[in-house]
Amino acid sequence: MKRNYFLLCGLLLAIALLSGILTSGISLIGRIGVNTFYKSYQFFRVWWQAGLVCLLLLLLVTGLLYLIDRKFTGIRRKSILGAFLVIFLAGLYMTYSNFRTDLAHRWLGERFHLGVYLYWIGFCVADVFFIITARPVKPVLADHLPHNEQERNSF
Repeated sequence: MKRNYFLLCGLLLAIALLSGILTSGISLIGRIGVNTFYKSYQFFRVWWQAGLVCLLLLLLVTGLLYLIDRKFTGIRRKSILGAFLVIFLAGLYMTYSNFRTDLAHRWLGERFHLGVYLYWIGFCVADVFFIITARPVKPVLADHLPHNEQERNSF
């Protein structure tokens, strides 16, 4: 499958937009908690701010995955990207578990929970994109190849 970065960026943008809308749907008790105790999380109250934070995180992680994809080849590349996928899935599970067991996080509401799950799903989507798509190969031009043994040794 050929890489289409526009498709990836569009998908990440849609995930960030949906995540921003969902995380801004904090329940009434959650809003009271954010306004009084957790002031550093007030960006979750405004949908575009929450979406922008999500988009920045998604782009940061995608940039890291891109650098890994460029630096490593073969089985090592797939192993590292696979390890990141396992980490992202573990993060999704731990977030789910935390939202189910911590009373303060349960009170934030299901819409908020779905918005945060989309962060992890976006990370997984970006990682799977790099795992399943073929890395573009640059063709080697014959004009740049050394023609004889003396030219090969001169490099």
